[in-house]
Amino acid sequence: MGNSNTPQQIPVVVLAGFLGSGKTTLLNHLLHRSGGSRIGAIVNDFGAIEIDAMAVAGALGDSTVSLGNGCLCCAVDASELDLYLDRLADPGTGIDVIVIEASGLAEPQELVRMVLASEHPRVVYGGLVEVVDAAEFDDTRARHPELDRHLALADLVVVNKLDRAEDGERVLGLVRTLADRAAVVPATYGRIDPEFLFDCRPGEERIGQLSFDDLHEHTEDDAHAGHLHSGYDSLPFTSGVPMDPRALMRFLDGRPEGLYRIKGYVDFGPYDTRNRYAVHAVGRFLRFYPEPWGADGARLTQLVLIGSGIDTEALGKELQACENDAPHADEHGMWGVLRYVQGSEEEPGPESYEATYAATYAAAYAAAYETSNEPPYGA
Repeated sequence: MGNSNTPQQIPVVVLAGFLGSGKTTLLNHLLHRSGGSRIGAIVNDFGAIEIDAMAVAGALGDSTVSLGNGCLCCAVDASELDLYLDRLADPGTGIDVIVIEASGLAEPQELVRMVLASEHPRVVYGGLVEVVDAAEFDDTRARHPELDRHLALADLVVVNKLDRAEDGERVLGLVRTLADRAAVVPATYGRIDPEFLFDCRPGEERIGQLSFDDLHEHTEDDAHAGHLHSGYDSLPFTSGVPMDPRALMRFLDGRPEGLYRIKGYVDFGPYDTRNRYAVHAVGRFLRFYPEPWGADGARLTQLVLIGSGIDTEALGKELQACENDAPHADEHGMWGVLRYVQGSEEEPGPESYEATYAATYAAAYAAAYETSNEPPYGA
C-alpha cells in the first residue's frame, strides 16, 4: 500500500491510568517489543522509565534521550506538549508512533483535546488507552470516582494485573459495562500486542545497533510472548468491487464494541475515479485521506480491522454488503465520507469530527460535576 502526496501520518496514543495501574510497565513493554518500529515516548516523570544503561545511545538535549532501538524518550510538562509533538513528528526522526504517558493524576481528555487540536500534517489521533489495576479496581474507584468517566471516554481499556485479582472475570465484566464501545483487553505485566496500537515494522529493517528486541529476544518467557496474540482479533478484507460510500459510512457509524482500529484503502469506483481513500479509524475517531491512484496495479479496497471480542465473520459479511459495482454515482453519495476528510471544501456537516469529539469530552466532564461542589479541571 504505497503513498503518494499524503504525508505519512504518525498516530499519537494517549496512555492514561491512575498511579500503580501499570502505565509505565506497559510503555516499557512497547519499547521492548517494538519490532522495527521507532517510538517517540513523551512522559511526565523521566525517572519512572527504566532505561537500561546499555540501551542509551546518547542525550538529545536536556530532556530527551535516544534509546538503542531508535526510540526517543522526552520528559515534558503539558505546556511543552505541542513543542515535542512537533519535534517528534519531524521526518528526520523516523518516528512511527508517539505515546504520551499521562501522569497518574492527569485528566486524559485534556491531552486528547491537545492532540486533536494539533494542526501538524503528520500527526493524527491514535486513541486513548486507559490502564486499570484489576487487583485494586474497587479501591481505585472508591478513591477516584472519576475513573468511571475516564473509562467511558477511552478507546481501549487494558485491564492489567489480572494474575493478582481474586475475581478477575467480575472486574473484566464490570469494566466492559463502564467502557463505552471501547475494546477491553486483559493483561498481566502490561503485556499487550503492539499491533493493537500501531503498525510494527519488521525487526529486520533495523541495522547497526542492538535493539531492546535483541536484548530481550531470548530472555522473555516464550509462554508470555505467545499469549500476546490471544488478546485481539484481526480481519483482513480485500475486494475488487468498489464500495458504496453511503453503505460504508453506515457500517463505520455502527461499528461494534471492541472494534478498536480500522486501517487501509477504499475504492469508491465512479464516486471518485481519480483517488483512493486511505482510512484511519481508532475508537470513535475517523478520518479519510484521498490520494491519487498509481499508474500500475489493480484498484482494490484493502482494509484491516483490529479489535477484541469482535465477530470477524459477521464484520466480513457486512463489508461485502457495502460492495457496489453500479457504473454511475449519486452526486450526493460522498457527502458522508467528505465529512471526515480534513479541510474538505464540500464538507456538509456543521462541525468537524474533532469538534464533535471535543464536545463529547466536555459534556461528559461537565456531567460528572453536576452534583459536585468542585470546579471542572482547569477552571
